[in-house]
Amino acid sequence: MLSGSKILLAVTGGIAAYKSALIVRLLQKEGAEVKVVMTPAAKDFVTPLTLAALSGHEVYTELIEENKGAFKWNNHVHLSDWADILLVAPATANTLTKMAQGLCDNIVTACFLSFRGDTFVAPAMDLEMYKHQTTQENFNALRKQGVHLIDSREGFLASGLHGKGRMAEPKEILEEMIEICTSNKPLKGHSVLISAGPTRAYLDPVRFITNPSTGTMGYMLAEQAAILGAEVKLISGPVHLNLNNPNVQITNVETVDQMRDEMIKNFDESTIVISAAAVGDYQPKVRQNEKIKKSGDSLNLELVKTKDILFELGQIKKHQLLIGFALETENELENASKKLRTKNLDAIVLNSLKVEGAGFGNTTNKVDFITVDNVRKSIPLKEKRDVAKDIWIEILKINNEN
Repeated sequence: MLSGSKILLAVTGGIAAYKSALIVRLLQKEGAEVKVVMTPAAKDFVTPLTLAALSGHEVYTELIEENKGAFKWNNHVHLSDWADILLVAPATANTLTKMAQGLCDNIVTACFLSFRGDTFVAPAMDLEMYKHQTTQENFNALRKQGVHLIDSREGFLASGLHGKGRMAEPKEILEEMIEICTSNKPLKGHSVLISAGPTRAYLDPVRFITNPSTGTMGYMLAEQAAILGAEVKLISGPVHLNLNNPNVQITNVETVDQMRDEMIKNFDESTIVISAAAVGDYQPKVRQNEKIKKSGDSLNLELVKTKDILFELGQIKKHQLLIGFALETENELENASKKLRTKNLDAIVLNSLKVEGAGFGNTTNKVDFITVDNVRKSIPLKEKRDVAKDIWIEILKINNEN
């Protein structure tokens, strides 16, 4: 169950590095997208060009890269943010020690410290190195951090010895990853419906009323739902985002009516519904068929309320978990709680424009997750992908109680 996953493969400097090419291919056959980082020592065993050709992506080998006098120092941040899964294979004794101790002196260890998803490590070293007390302590330290160790196998080693320390074969690595990832799919069997982005209310063929929503929060929620095993339908207003996951079906809309129609159409078959879109509350009473010409010093527009999609969903919900979003500038908790009750929601996510770095147009967000039982979970300012993960943790708590 790796289809649609984004996997960052970290290759370190051991003889087993030559097997990394096969690992890339096997992951791709499972439907995963793969990017590769390498320690400088790994280049002595397999070339970056080989792995770039197989993966279809640039291979990163330096923590700080120079190109025509310009320095790039944050590749590890972007790669860790991109990936769903980190696989270190082979992981040498040297790299394992650095990971266990939190050292950060190359692109691989920097990615490990930056990454917040499922991490798999396939150790590869000689027999006595594997058996050494320090190595075993490093294994235990990594396990305590939640790292999945794909244990070394017994066999013929590069030194000529026979014993434990040989990296698991690429096929074995793949099988263990699939087993663990499949068992960690709490949304498997669920149909999740999510709305995201802004809506447009047209005045005439070329002008419209909208808001600054980028849709990022909704897209991150959809991405995370797919990672957790759900089949996802994402109803998206006009945004500049891509989400390439075979388990996410995107329907693009513009207006409130279009979004309402798609949400209603897909509601009955859904088990969890999240209304994360910034739906316009008002629209022009009359949409002009021709462009409004500039005349006079002012233009008077009569606006009327749009359809309340979330309220309507709350009235027809049966078995669904229904989660709404609220963006408030005053009496935040009071207004969000009122919306939660009046719209028959199971929970609401409260955004605030008062926190710097949160809300529209930012890559970060800070929210409060409030349930119908008035249980409140504050999620501090962090990347929206991480906020989405935390929101799903709270949704799953409600789902498990029902």
